[in-house]
Amino acid sequence: MDLVLSLIITISLVLPFTGRCNHVYSRSDFPEGFSFGSGASSYQWEGAADEDGRTPSIWDTYVHSRNLDNGDIACDGYHKYKEDVQLMVETGLDAFKFSISWSRLIPNGRGPVNPKGLQFYKNFIQQLVTHGIEPHVTLYHYDHPQALEDEYGGWLNRTIIKDFTAFADVCFREFGSHVKFWTTINEANIFTIGGYNDGITPPGRCSRNCLSGNSSSEPYIVSHNLLLAHASVSRLYRQKYKQHIAYNEQGMQGGSVGFGLFAIGFSPSTSSKDDEIATQRARDFYLGWTLGPLVYGDYPYVMRRTIGSRLPYFSEEESELVKGSSDFVGITHYTAAIVTNVKPYFSGYSDFYSDTGITLTCRNSKH
Repeated sequence: MDLVLSLIITISLVLPFTGRCNHVYSRSDFPEGFSFGSGASSYQWEGAADEDGRTPSIWDTYVHSRNLDNGDIACDGYHKYKEDVQLMVETGLDAFKFSISWSRLIPNGRGPVNPKGLQFYKNFIQQLVTHGIEPHVTLYHYDHPQALEDEYGGWLNRTIIKDFTAFADVCFREFGSHVKFWTTINEANIFTIGGYNDGITPPGRCSRNCLSGNSSSEPYIVSHNLLLAHASVSRLYRQKYKQHIAYNEQGMQGGSVGFGLFAIGFSPSTSSKDDEIATQRARDFYLGWTLGPLVYGDYPYVMRRTIGSRLPYFSEEESELVKGSSDFVGITHYTAAIVTNVKPYFSGYSDFYSDTGITLTCRNSKH
């Protein structure tokens, strides 16, 4: 059976300002059924970081340990969600994409559900639905409970697959009657590179200038576990909720479960064969890294050849579980990049970037 992946695309439209508008864009410029929406992560929006039973996530630990700007208050959505929904109505939004704070819903990462956190999300989702705004839920936006990071290393340990599936189970059960679009992991490739190769986002692990980490292996281990966790959650939804008799009068929740990627538009810096090959390699490393397993059940060949034993293997059962596990792939697209091939050299240091064998130059546009 051919696998068909639909796309949910977050697009930022910036129009050039010339002092005069040559064309005024309206909904009529988009196809019928096109949905206009906005979105935010729980840590960016909610605030109330230590209220009503919420415990620290890896974001809280990361920013406070480095004395960075934090989300303790953020947009104060936890207290002002009704006002925010009214602003969405006035803006004319059709949909709103937000994430569930694992630390607010299940403070210890596993075990008892926090009743106040549960009620907050029920109230917020009901507020959206009542005003005709479609809720799109992201289960993970870089913010697992610090308790799980301390206990077993978070996404570096396969134990998190079971805990994440249990967390998703609570979300499907409690919110699924209103939520039809679920994204398991937000921008999985960027979370992995930022958090485990560069150390510039939580949990702040890397080989250079970090207190701990291994940029040569950890990004690949984490991405592998993210894919397995996504596939586990997708299977749970399909088996237990998508057509479960306990829900609406049609006997199913009828929703979709997808996976989120950060997409870059790659172009070769020259017309040389080396740069053309390098551009395809960039696509394989940045996109095929997760799309390959979701479509074909394994990583791109060029990654296998380059990374070798540092790239984890899927068992036959795992490969079948991951393949076809997404009803859609969510694409976040902000930028494009020029790709230049890098001649092989040995520096004694390997990480995701050296493995790609390329350099990237971002393409800045005035449009």
